[in-house]
Amino acid sequence: MSITTQKDSQNIVLLTIDMPGRSANVLNKTFYAAFDDVLDQLAADDALAGVIITSGKKLFMAGADIDNTFNHDDPQRFFDGSQMVKAAFRRLETLGKPVVAALNGTALGGGLELALACHHRIALDNDRIKFGFPEVGLGLLPGGGGVARTVRLIGLQPGLEWLTQNKKYTPRQALAEGMIHALAADINEMLDQAREWILANPQAQAPWDAVKRYKIPGGGPTHPKIAQMLAIGPAYMRQETKGNYPAPHAIMAAVVEGAQVDFDTACRIESRYFASLASGQVSKNMINAFWTQLNQIKKGASRPQHVSPQQTIKVGVLGAGMMGHGIAYVSALSGMEVVMTDASQEAADNGQEKIAALMAKRVKRGRISQEKMDEVLGRITATADYDQLAGCDLIVEAVFENRALKAKVTGQAEAVMDPAGVFASNTSTLPITGLAEASQRPEKYIGLHFFSPVERMQLVEIITGEKTDDDTLAKAFDYVLAIRKVPIVVSDSRGFYTSRVFATWTNEGMAMLAEGQHPHAIEMAGLQAGMPVGPLALMDEVSLSLADHVRQQTIADLDAEGKIAVDHPAFAVLDKMLAHKRPGRAAGAGFYEYNGKEKQLWPELTELFMDGQKQLSQEEMIDRILFIQAIETVRCLEEGVLHSAADANLGSIFGWGFAPFHGGTLQFINAYGLKKFITRSEELAQRYGERFTPPALLREMAGKGKTF
Repeated sequence: MSITTQKDSQNIVLLTIDMPGRSANVLNKTFYAAFDDVLDQLAADDALAGVIITSGKKLFMAGADIDNTFNHDDPQRFFDGSQMVKAAFRRLETLGKPVVAALNGTALGGGLELALACHHRIALDNDRIKFGFPEVGLGLLPGGGGVARTVRLIGLQPGLEWLTQNKKYTPRQALAEGMIHALAADINEMLDQAREWILANPQAQAPWDAVKRYKIPGGGPTHPKIAQMLAIGPAYMRQETKGNYPAPHAIMAAVVEGAQVDFDTACRIESRYFASLASGQVSKNMINAFWTQLNQIKKGASRPQHVSPQQTIKVGVLGAGMMGHGIAYVSALSGMEVVMTDASQEAADNGQEKIAALMAKRVKRGRISQEKMDEVLGRITATADYDQLAGCDLIVEAVFENRALKAKVTGQAEAVMDPAGVFASNTSTLPITGLAEASQRPEKYIGLHFFSPVERMQLVEIITGEKTDDDTLAKAFDYVLAIRKVPIVVSDSRGFYTSRVFATWTNEGMAMLAEGQHPHAIEMAGLQAGMPVGPLALMDEVSLSLADHVRQQTIADLDAEGKIAVDHPAFAVLDKMLAHKRPGRAAGAGFYEYNGKEKQLWPELTELFMDGQKQLSQEEMIDRILFIQAIETVRCLEEGVLHSAADANLGSIFGWGFAPFHGGTLQFINAYGLKKFITRSEELAQRYGERFTPPALLREMAGKGKTF
């Protein structure tokens, strides 16, 4: 049974949700069938005093069964399904007896909606428990009454924050916000509190049922303060979403419209907006990326299946700079012993101080305790003595991008580390196979490409060299999961996957500048395409001098291989900017000027690059930005650098910020349509060069009717 019931001597029924064969309870057909049966039993029980709903698992309920709920695109089915869920929850809410949610674990999405349909909510006082509505992160809104109940419970403005920001709240935060009513130290105390509340409130009802003309806390849409907020809300939201994410706008509309009608009508309004979002392309893209493919990766789809789980005990980090101290921090935070080295004790200590500063911020914000901070810092040894690396089963090298330096520290570390351990290089561009030549054990050498800042960026790109064995790959993969990052696996090549494709869109931005397009229009095209910042602003952050260094290194490497580097129209812009001594933000001068907090595009850009050229439409520039990334991703797949669509899509989103609403670079092609995409690519190639030529793999797939 998915739901069991147990009645005590006071006629209070303990209803326990415990779905067999699943690690977490979810809302699906099995649950609803069992729930309807239980509701029938409860309604027929004249002696019933009240109901306590809890979970037999660590989580209260994870939410909807996404795999089986969003496998069609029929708006009517989504509307009917949303109404069905609401009807079930409404039966519980209007049972005529007090109902308490005993939240022994996390309740997200539909799980929280079930709890909101109860008259009283008690949670365990444990910061590991989280409450919230993650639906907006999948391009959706809560479709089980979450919008209607949240607004009526805590008001429009705080309700919008819960519904649109994809935040997760601890029980104490939820209590302060008014989403739950009480906390308990343990399960027994929680159940005792629930029974006491039921006996003290035999006539319990939802507030909107108990009061005939129920008023929303803080006022409805016509209240002066709320009306003022709503007047600017849509414009602010559009500024944030650039019109690319329909869910926040739909949530605001459902909130405002639903707040002006009775509860049942508000629920129907919610269902209509839910159906519109669920049947739309954006939600399909986001569900595919952030649910289906992310779960595939976390379950080890890219990991050698025949290798048993590999635990990392002691990590050595070579380099205490920006990347090194970040890697040391996330490793220690995950419970690993860490030895962080640098060329001098002073440099190592500086890295330790930066880690302490990161943790102090978390303590100040109440995210961790001082005791936790002390515990984590106690796991880190900052030193200039390589002998301290003895026993490390994983070394992560994070020194400057210089082959000779990397070779030197590789030899020093391998001389003292665990002979069976793995050596990893945190390089962003240098081929792993070449770096592994400095290793005595190239089969135990691998790339771990972290992104800056390490403590915030979710992706780690794992790069296998020609001699990297499966045990090494498994060890690296399991380490990345252990530090709570998203691993993608790619084969060795220049720039790997993320750096290689990242460069295409920043270069495209500079190419448009070289053509005389207005720099402001270029930046806006990047933002409207869904990228986190414009290409010129991003180049300033990366540093034009670093980009030039990578270019020169690539030219030298290809020359040594007897190959000629491909020229790009962006390089003329790079050269001209460096000639004007504007290498980027770190130097205080790049494409932008940095006077105080507000940065502004350098006025002389228009004089340097514009001379009356015809200006492109925003649509044309947006297409160039998106298409060049998607085309280069297909080339990576064609060449065997990439091995799966999941790695491609999530690598693009988490690695360099490819528009999440498109679901990743390959999902962008799927949604656009392969044949249509090829036609548009050919148009762009004719106008702007061979870099837009559709790869043969794309034509082959289109011919066979395949998708990524």
